[in-house]
Amino acid sequence: MVTRWSMFAEQEPELAAFGQARLLAAPAYIATLRANGMPRVHPVTTIFGAGGLYLFMEPTSPTGRDLRERGWFGMHCAVPDNEGSGGEFWIAGRGAPVDDAEVRSTVEAAARYVPDDRYILFELSVTEARCNGYGDVELPPTTRWHESSPGRDL
Repeated sequence: MVTRWSMFAEQEPELAAFGQARLLAAPAYIATLRANGMPRVHPVTTIFGAGGLYLFMEPTSPTGRDLRERGWFGMHCAVPDNEGSGGEFWIAGRGAPVDDAEVRSTVEAAARYVPDDRYILFELSVTEARCNGYGDVELPPTTRWHESSPGRDL
């Protein structure tokens, strides 16, 4: 089972707000699994809208192919320096293409750039979320969340 971003945010609003702020400090880095099981890492620009967490990708993107074929991903925010200023945020879950024209329109409007018509839209659902800080940022009360145990700091 996976959880849409909006449902995660309802369960853990402070952790979700922390994560959204960190993931919007572009770029974020998504890791997917190739067909041979090897990892693939790629920088991405995240979009929050229509109750979800989204990415646009080129139709020929190997990362997009990984998401279509296997679905699983991990994502980590960018960290601006060796001190980890601002904190870290990491999620894992499943990604899937979105074909709904209304959702696409809403997500395009929320994007910080103009997505090309050829781009494929993916929604990323969450199974796990974690954050960490190094003294320069206040962390939310819950720093670890797993969909099977919402509300518990694992």
